[in-house]
Amino acid sequence: MNIQVKAEVMTCPGAPTFQEIMHSGVGPYSEILEQRSNPPQSRADIPFSRYTSQEFFDLEMQKVWRKVWQYVCREDEVAEAGDYLVYDIGRHSIVVTRVTDGSLKAFHNSCLHRGAKLKPSGSSGWSPQIQCPYHGWTWSLDGALREVPCAWEFPHLDYESNRLPQARVEAWNGLVFVNLDKNADPLIDYLGVLPGHFARWPWTDWYLALHIEKELHCNWKTAQDAFMEAYHTPVVHPQLTQVVGDWNMQHDVFDDHVSRDLCAFAVCSPAAKQPIGEQERLDRVLLGGRSPNAVSVTLAEGQTARDAMARQVRGALEADYGMDTSGYSDTEVIDSIKYNLFPNIFLYTGLSMRQIHRIRPIANDPGRCTFEVLIMRPAPRDRPRPDPATPVRITKNQLYTDLPEMAGMELTAITLDQDTGNLRAQHEGMLASEKGAETLSIYQESRIRAFHETLDKYLNR
Repeated sequence: MNIQVKAEVMTCPGAPTFQEIMHSGVGPYSEILEQRSNPPQSRADIPFSRYTSQEFFDLEMQKVWRKVWQYVCREDEVAEAGDYLVYDIGRHSIVVTRVTDGSLKAFHNSCLHRGAKLKPSGSSGWSPQIQCPYHGWTWSLDGALREVPCAWEFPHLDYESNRLPQARVEAWNGLVFVNLDKNADPLIDYLGVLPGHFARWPWTDWYLALHIEKELHCNWKTAQDAFMEAYHTPVVHPQLTQVVGDWNMQHDVFDDHVSRDLCAFAVCSPAAKQPIGEQERLDRVLLGGRSPNAVSVTLAEGQTARDAMARQVRGALEADYGMDTSGYSDTEVIDSIKYNLFPNIFLYTGLSMRQIHRIRPIANDPGRCTFEVLIMRPAPRDRPRPDPATPVRITKNQLYTDLPEMAGMELTAITLDQDTGNLRAQHEGMLASEKGAETLSIYQESRIRAFHETLDKYLNR
């Protein structure tokens, strides 16, 4: 995986590039979205053992998950003193809580008496202190040991040295991150280009409207790969070929931690075999959940679906949320602008629908992971900010299309079911493979290869 070749930015023959589509619409055009970055990469196959091996998984747990900044929650999920949320990654468990002075703390979720978890995995809530549910040892919110039942039994106990061990915790753009490495570089350095890019799309005025967690029968990287390329779209998502520019998406790799893809909506895929009319295309994207209010509109004579979609979404954002969209291009209003932050989150930004996708390994199993979809909405201007959504947890056999919470987002729900439905077969196919490796394309799957190159840098430290 260290054979370097000249960088190649491939374009789909006969299809407009994302840049051409973006510049055909209403501006102003952001320099951020005009950037292109795809440095040289190896073309070597990637072994499936990186996805299936317990030994490789254990190495990731030691050298990656204990060293990287990981997204935990939105700041408004731990807004008040005493609010807490438990974050698990593999066997590790962290309690993130808001302290009385307004700061955040992140404690390893294990009692210093006999090791019981202080808070249940997956839990959140409010507590004025941190108390072990087994024997009642109690710590204040800042981690100081305050009470030990039958204290006379512990004359040898040093209270000061039995403060709860901490992980690093920092916040950016309304998002809370932790790092298990006490000597890690600051979060702002880890984020690379993200702070500069997202200054145009601040998230602090948005709230968490929906949070869905689903268990998948595959390696966490297998699930992540599915959202780092659209090469699979015409086969897996035939309904999207009439409304999404997939094979002509733009893929960028900015540094070891940050990559992105830019995907145009309300256009025809280069792979579409039977193009549909502009009105039908408009109806599919608006009523499928790509508009904040899912209202159908009728095209004016000569108007394109893309132009009508942008106008409709702008009107909905301005009327329903008081948002001024005049300083943004059509791309920022309607297209998919998706950043990947190593190792495991996707940040969809722009104006119409902001989402976070997060993939985490479950326990100590390289063949299971949790896939999360977090959908945000602009905070209302004329009424109190809604409380963050409580996670909806579904099993690997449940469908997104069956969830009442996904009503009005049919296109998103169908696409998620198709994506996650393939992953078990892929994991089992990796185990059954005689070849034992995957062969990636030069450009459309370049971000997957860049991910593995960063992974190797951590594993080889």
